[in-house]
Amino acid sequence: MPLPIAMILATAASAYVCYTIAKERRADARFWVWMGIVLGPLAIPFVFFSKPEKNDH
Repeated sequence: MPLPIAMILATAASAYVCYTIAKERRADARFWVWMGIVLGPLAIPFVFFSKPEKNDH
């Protein structure tokens, strides 16, 4: 598999993993998807330290 395709797949996979973890932890999922796209697999450990969104209800 060529390197660019592998990089695109790894980035998409990390964005999805960040999304699912953020949803489970009630953090800002949209922010963590973007962090997964920008940082790639490096964002996954950081999403575990995310704090839940503040809910004013």
